[in-house]
Amino acid sequence: MPGIAPVLRHTSNKPTTSDYEESELDEMKGVQTYSAAMMPSPAFLFRFKVVLFILWFICCLKISWGSVMRMNTDLQDLFLYEAFLYYNPLLLVTLMVWLWGINLWVFSQSSVSYARVFDLDHTHLTHHEIWKCATWMTIVVPTSMTAYLYLYSHGEVALAASQPVMLYIVALTLLIFPFDIFYLSSRYFLLRTIWRICLPLQAITFADFFLADIMTSMSKVFSDLERSTCRMLNKQVATIAWFEADAICGSHSVAIPLVLVFPYLCRFFQCLRQYKDTKEKTCLFNALKYTTAIPVIFLSALKYHVIPDSWTNFYRPLWLISSVINSLYSFYWDITRDWDLSILSRIFKFKSPSFWSDALHGKVWVYYWVIFSNLILRCTWTYKLSAHLRHNYLTVFTITALEIVRRFQWIFFRVENEWNKMNNKQWVELSTNTPKTEEEDTLLGSTGREV
Repeated sequence: MPGIAPVLRHTSNKPTTSDYEESELDEMKGVQTYSAAMMPSPAFLFRFKVVLFILWFICCLKISWGSVMRMNTDLQDLFLYEAFLYYNPLLLVTLMVWLWGINLWVFSQSSVSYARVFDLDHTHLTHHEIWKCATWMTIVVPTSMTAYLYLYSHGEVALAASQPVMLYIVALTLLIFPFDIFYLSSRYFLLRTIWRICLPLQAITFADFFLADIMTSMSKVFSDLERSTCRMLNKQVATIAWFEADAICGSHSVAIPLVLVFPYLCRFFQCLRQYKDTKEKTCLFNALKYTTAIPVIFLSALKYHVIPDSWTNFYRPLWLISSVINSLYSFYWDITRDWDLSILSRIFKFKSPSFWSDALHGKVWVYYWVIFSNLILRCTWTYKLSAHLRHNYLTVFTITALEIVRRFQWIFFRVENEWNKMNNKQWVELSTNTPKTEEEDTLLGSTGREV
């Protein structure tokens, strides 16, 4: 009706759904910002971890040194020899894991796809995860060794003997643990590859003979593992039962050369299997290379089983000759077959600018260093394979560590060489299967060669 004013609706003061959502988002952003502000920076965390690691290392060194000084002077060498026997295999494995992480880091920075070379799936370990494993190994193994030295020097022989035993049991359990924790797929891949190496009844993959080559560099590690396990099973840990060289786990045991030669026999049968599959004579020459290590190992072991005159006049000259043949043959094969030094390596050409790339890529001195160091360390190869030379455990430990370093630098050029072969093969197959166009046919001369 006219004259009646219209009724105005007042806007409701209740918040809408969109207001609730905006307030929740603001609260979440505030919590995230607060959490980020409370978290220390990655650089601070890294420095803090380094400080803790240095303090831990100093404590272990101080406790170990004090424990050794408590021992009788006449027993110190035997005491350290036994401790090194139990722990040096795991220390050397730890060194190999650290260096393997560096290999993977370089591959990730360069154009070499190591995942394709080794035929790995997307769950393979990166260099970060490898270094995490190496870090834990670096902490656990020296800590167990320090506990062993401390307990033994303070008269707790039973507790001291339990330290290496528990360490070996834990390491084996983590390796074969069947549940989906601690990188199950990678552990399964490693165990499966080791099984294929021990029984080369199927076609040999690159990962098979690559790991087998690394195992030849760690033959001394396997020998010490065998002796350590033997003493643990015979309850000779932290006792004097093993002092006799002719004892069941003594230094004259026949098991030592058998374990030393096992990786070379595995590699030998792999080469024979490759020849059966490919009919390439190169495989036979490669198999011959691994057989040259067998006389070095067994002639050296004969020193403890023949009369001294026979060793000096007959077996020792044979050992020297076989050592020279093995060293030179292996060095020649590294340079001419495993590596491709005909062109400058691109392994150190990183995708982004780096100090290491500038220092190593395209530098001639790198190749001179690799060739010279490979020759020298190939010659010291016979020292760690020869049982009669292994009197000083520190010298043997150092030479074995240097052999692992030699294998570490060998990996760079060996993997790159395989990567180049894969790319060349793929390019040849692509060019063969791709039909030529009329324009390409006109570029063929009378000799039929492509321009």
